[in-house]
Amino acid sequence: MASATKGASVAALAKQVLAQTKPATAGGLPMRTLGRTGVDVSVLTLGGWHIGAVKDEAEAIRIMHAAIDEGLTFFDNAWDYHDGHAETVMGKALQQDGKRGKVFLMTKNCERDYAGSMKDLEESLRRLRTSHIDLWQFHEMVYDNDPDWIFEKGAVRAALEARKAGKVRFIGFTGHKDPGIHLKALAKKFDWDAAQMPINVLDASYRSFQREVVPVCLKKNVGVIGMKGLAGGYPQGALIQEAGLTATECFRYCLSLPVATQVVGITSMAQLREDIAMARGFQPMTKAEMAALRDKVKDVSGDGRMERFKSTKDYDGPHHRRQHGFAV
Repeated sequence: MASATKGASVAALAKQVLAQTKPATAGGLPMRTLGRTGVDVSVLTLGGWHIGAVKDEAEAIRIMHAAIDEGLTFFDNAWDYHDGHAETVMGKALQQDGKRGKVFLMTKNCERDYAGSMKDLEESLRRLRTSHIDLWQFHEMVYDNDPDWIFEKGAVRAALEARKAGKVRFIGFTGHKDPGIHLKALAKKFDWDAAQMPINVLDASYRSFQREVVPVCLKKNVGVIGMKGLAGGYPQGALIQEAGLTATECFRYCLSLPVATQVVGITSMAQLREDIAMARGFQPMTKAEMAALRDKVKDVSGDGRMERFKSTKDYDGPHHRRQHGFAV
């Protein structure tokens, strides 16, 4: 009986997230509330790593401006994306024509100690040319002791002081490796505002964040930020290249789950237009449609072969490898 009640409660919370989706306005995107923050954010987030990979800086800025104009106003970044270049080019884009005021800006802290975290924050603020970060997240919680380290070494204390000083509005964490690490962080006596995690159709069958972590986030009112919706880089993600799915199918599946927003990698205007069209025309999949999509990838989804960011260390960032004494 207890488990049935628990399941019903989570199902009701999940249904509530979807039911509260604000439909796209003219020239905008659907919006969802980011957990306890109470802030409505666009259902798509522009990925910082990918925008930093655009070789022509002027084109990267043009893409970001077009995204804002189209209502894609949640921007993701991290200081170690292209050694600070992603934050730098995003800062140049946001300083123009009042764009910063139209964006919910997220960046990430790779440090685990107090002094390093404070230094990291000041450098991100400088590169992003802003006085504050809307959501500051502890990046790549991918080793089992990371949730302990950020508390023991002072990183969380730094985040709380930054929030009190008005340099950070909300605090969260990210990770791509194992649901157990996320659950360990969520079990800490701390009111997380957001948690970022892999969300895609493969994830349902292997180290599943959507099955294990999302329900805990819903109960704790922690905003869920999905990433790796294509299980890799766009447009050559594993789901497209190897499983024969379309980007629209993949992202429609993600947004049919109770995520507040899904990070998408955009490196061209064509990709931006495709993602905008998908989001504006979004209709949640039925349970049957979602099950059919999971069945389509069943043979390759259960062993981590297509989610190697979970099953190997190949996708762990060099900074975090050094922190833990692993070779780079």
